[in-house]
Amino acid sequence: MKAEATRLPEVRRVITQVFADERGQFTETWRSDSYAQLCIGPFVQDNVSVSRRGVLRGLHLQHPLAQAKLVSVLRGVVFDVAVDVRVGSPTFGQWVGEELSDDRGVQLFIPPGFAHGFVTLTDEVVFSYKCSTYYAPADERTVLWNDPAIGIDWPIEKPTVSPKDAAARCLADIPAELLPNF
Repeated sequence: MKAEATRLPEVRRVITQVFADERGQFTETWRSDSYAQLCIGPFVQDNVSVSRRGVLRGLHLQHPLAQAKLVSVLRGVVFDVAVDVRVGSPTFGQWVGEELSDDRGVQLFIPPGFAHGFVTLTDEVVFSYKCSTYYAPADERTVLWNDPAIGIDWPIEKPTVSPKDAAARCLADIPAELLPNF
């Protein structure tokens, strides 16, 4: 297992080993000592979402009770995105995207201070999140998934989004005190 920096160096691609044969495949998705060597973890909550093709979830973050996330796909394929929303960061408002699938053994580590979202590219997706802090509804923030100032190049034009995600604000319209500082 190894971690590689992305275009936003704090967001890291984690490469795990996939063992495949005629029976299927096996991948180790979490081992605390190995991830500790990569400075990833600890985590306190695991979440799983199931979505159909064309569903977009995001862009979500928590502040001030910020969360780091280790995300992976257990079934299907997604385009996963992290956006730097740390006020004062030299990469504020920039994004990085990565295709994650159930057969590549790639995870994405998203540190606190980054909004996260994904869109599903296959008929069914089972998506796993490991979170460093507990879900805190009062601290939840949502950035508009298609904010033109961020300019995410989503691989789908008309995704299905929740009413909450559809009503989110552009990053520039969110008061600075509601976002993390760099």
